[in-house]
Amino acid sequence: MSLLQEERKIILNNEYVDSFDFAEVSEFVKNASKDLFISHHFKNKNKMLVQPRGGFPTYKKQFALNEFFVKANVDVLPLTIDSNTRLNDYATAKKMLRLSEENDVDMLNGYPLVNHGYRTTRKMITHFNKPVSLRHGTPDARLLIETAIASGIFEIEGGPITYLLPYSKNFPLDKAFLYWKYVERVCANYSKLNEPINRESFGPLTATLVPPAITIVIQLLEMLLSLEEGVKSFSVSFSQTGSMNQDIVTGAVIKKLAKYYAEQINCGDAAINLVYHQWMGAFPTNKDYAEQLINMSTVIASMVGADKIITKTREEASGIPTKEANAKTVANTQYTLGILNGLPNIVDEEEEEMLTLQVKAIMEAVFNDPADTLWRKVFNSIKNGIIDVPFSPHIINHNNMITIRDAKKNIRIIKRGNVPIPDRCYAYEKAQCDLTKDTTSIVNDIIHDIGIMQ
Repeated sequence: MSLLQEERKIILNNEYVDSFDFAEVSEFVKNASKDLFISHHFKNKNKMLVQPRGGFPTYKKQFALNEFFVKANVDVLPLTIDSNTRLNDYATAKKMLRLSEENDVDMLNGYPLVNHGYRTTRKMITHFNKPVSLRHGTPDARLLIETAIASGIFEIEGGPITYLLPYSKNFPLDKAFLYWKYVERVCANYSKLNEPINRESFGPLTATLVPPAITIVIQLLEMLLSLEEGVKSFSVSFSQTGSMNQDIVTGAVIKKLAKYYAEQINCGDAAINLVYHQWMGAFPTNKDYAEQLINMSTVIASMVGADKIITKTREEASGIPTKEANAKTVANTQYTLGILNGLPNIVDEEEEEMLTLQVKAIMEAVFNDPADTLWRKVFNSIKNGIIDVPFSPHIINHNNMITIRDAKKNIRIIKRGNVPIPDRCYAYEKAQCDLTKDTTSIVNDIIHDIGIMQ
């Protein structure tokens, strides 16, 4: 028995898990409908795929949400996991699920997949026969993804950096790398049985003034960590920055460099797709403005040539969206995409050159770290501040990089910390901003820039 298989047996020997039948699950994946694999849809698509967010604690409510989505012409169904499961607290999730079912009140902020188990969840997923995307935010997702794939969920979001630095304060980063290595291997193994399991990185990060160079570097590194374990279908992603020009440039650079770096490690045969998140920052409370923002995001997604768009709702600022609001956004986004039918993409060449130079300089610094494996090089680079995510709560993150918006709403780096932004690019970034103001005014500008869409 391989070491991985031994580890899998230990992980699945958990009191909250139904008995896990490896042979039955492999047989199920082997014979599963192609329609359940987003990798199959990416290969054969003639339009951008639309995916909302959404997760309810009970099977009944999740099923009803999916029904609404299907009526609204959804392409990809979401399954958002509750925060107890994210923290591997299956005991509390079990209690809260029972209370949710008994009182018909949502006591969890998502679907507790591990507690429902794969046999139950699979009935729902095969019933709708649409690809499902697992959205979860879990640093240790080993048990969760085993249950997900056994349920028929063949797209797994997240990664050791993107699901840790924005969400966690002190979960050990080195452990996260090792836990995600397990995830990649399991996904790679199952990918040999049918269509590939798709892995998707989480591009928005903290969704707060993250400069495109940092977003792209982290996307590329999570992609490489995944491909080196044998994953054959990977989605890089980023979210709306607040500047249409910057989004278009980011889309062009991330596509080009994803292909370039995949080829550098002899993984040019892997399918790389691009996912665009509608605005992930603070939403306007005015629902009409929220709708305009959502439509604008859809136009930009079309301009960057995204393969999939992840939608928001007009109720975003006022709490957890209803299934009706969620379905409405899907229908509206599909309608807008139908009108657009693709758009010409004119990329700002100077911005593209500057961004490419920044990304390549940071990537080179990561690769030059003396550690013997890629994950250790990345770990050291975060620890040394070579990769620095603005507004990350995690203790390992330096938070020395300072960003602000220029007059055209582009996110600019005005203090680079230890991030090896080339001098020429750094001078260019700062030249776009008015830095003659006093410190208090600059801090006030940053606060304003965080709530730019409100």
